[in-house]
Amino acid sequence: MKRSVNVLMDILESINRIETYLGAVKYDEFLANQMLLDAVIRNLEIIGEAARNLSDEVKRKYPEVPWKNMIGLRNILIHEYFGIDESIVWEVATRNLKEVKPIIVRAIQEEGDFT
Repeated sequence: MKRSVNVLMDILESINRIETYLGAVKYDEFLANQMLLDAVIRNLEIIGEAARNLSDEVKRKYPEVPWKNMIGLRNILIHEYFGIDESIVWEVATRNLKEVKPIIVRAIQEEGDFT
């Protein structure tokens, strides 16, 4: 299997984990649960690291994915850990990833030639 497919699958797995963790959780519950917040942040870090390791060729094929933002968020989460804005984490986890997920699924299919 191509390396790019493995990297894309890592992204998809982290998206799926975040979706599972959050389920029907409300924002105030999210803020009150440090373990949940940590789990979501960790998976966002994984997504950003995977995006950073994805080839430029694959990134160019899927310009609708905000690769730079994913990598930038990873950098903030890793280096500014105690200054993280939880509302941004929530927004990314509950809205942005839902928009990105179908594109990642399509990319896995196309890059892996599973179509």
